[in-house]
Amino acid sequence: MTAQVSRLLATRLGARGPDLEARVASRARALPRKVRRAAGVLVAAERSARAPKIARQLDARAIEAAFATCRDYLEPLGASERLRAAALSAGGAIAFIVLVVGLALLGAKLWIEGA
Repeated sequence: MTAQVSRLLATRLGARGPDLEARVASRARALPRKVRRAAGVLVAAERSARAPKIARQLDARAIEAAFATCRDYLEPLGASERLRAAALSAGGAIAFIVLVVGLALLGAKLWIEGA
């Protein structure tokens, strides 16, 4: 979960750093208070998970809720980029189809004139 939130922070907000804690710190001001707190819960859980005995004592529901809060905020941020990519892809496909049909018509015209 922390890896996914870390990746989303890097791709959506341009956060820098080797781990979630550094990435949250680099973009903390860009996050709303609720998301910043949820990210703090994930950072604390990531730190605590390194010790096996403490990892068993972590509140899984709180971590799931924090993950959901971070994910729900970060995933839609790339919507405009995804829309632009889809539009470019569709435009490219249409241009290719027009090119193929145009070449087929040109070839048919040349074939008919030559006969």
